[in-house]
Amino acid sequence: MERIPIGIKDFESMIEGGYPKNRTMLVIGATGSGKTILGLHFINQGCMDGKKCMIIATEEIPEDILAQSRSLGMHLDRYQEKGNLIIERVYEERAGNVKNVLGFGIEKIDDLESNILGLIDRIPEGTEIVLIDNVGVLTLNMSVNEFRAQFDLLIYGLNKRKITSMVIIDISANERTGDTAAYSVSGVIRMSIKENPFTGARERLLDIMKIRNTKIPLEPIRFDITSSGIVFLKK
Repeated sequence: MERIPIGIKDFESMIEGGYPKNRTMLVIGATGSGKTILGLHFINQGCMDGKKCMIIATEEIPEDILAQSRSLGMHLDRYQEKGNLIIERVYEERAGNVKNVLGFGIEKIDDLESNILGLIDRIPEGTEIVLIDNVGVLTLNMSVNEFRAQFDLLIYGLNKRKITSMVIIDISANERTGDTAAYSVSGVIRMSIKENPFTGARERLLDIMKIRNTKIPLEPIRFDITSSGIVFLKK
């Protein structure tokens, strides 16, 4: 199986060289666990490799994403200027739609907040690498069955278009939707912050739950977030 490098060499060595090409990885985690930074590594590497990349940002404006990437030594703004990277302004659209709807005295905005399948239509032809961060905000008013149906079709559409993608979902949304997103994707990574029972210190952990057709480590991996991004720690 062909692999896509992900910008963290230690991680790549643990999963046979990278993520499966033309497949989707799901990243689950709590706030502050490093989900977005893992996604930025993925996108930055794709841009460095000359691929056409896209970020669909549902919780941040592009300027904040670019500022965060610069703080980690990943200058995504240069790739955006060259046209290698597109950042879709979904967060701003969502905020604008809610403001307009409430301005007319309409209280039900469920349809505006629940169009997961519509994300595929935002991706231009020829795009090779996609990061969706965070699909969880579109699940607030969904039943488990509706989410599963839309998410399955989203992943099917990404795979059919031969796009290598990473989809991020926050842990509360993942629990609310019955942990069903994991069934549709080729790989699942859980990121967390936990207290070490021996030292009392809080640690960030990355746990590879599955990557199809790939030998993976069975134990969670400790990591830190530095000025260069994610760095794995020795046992």
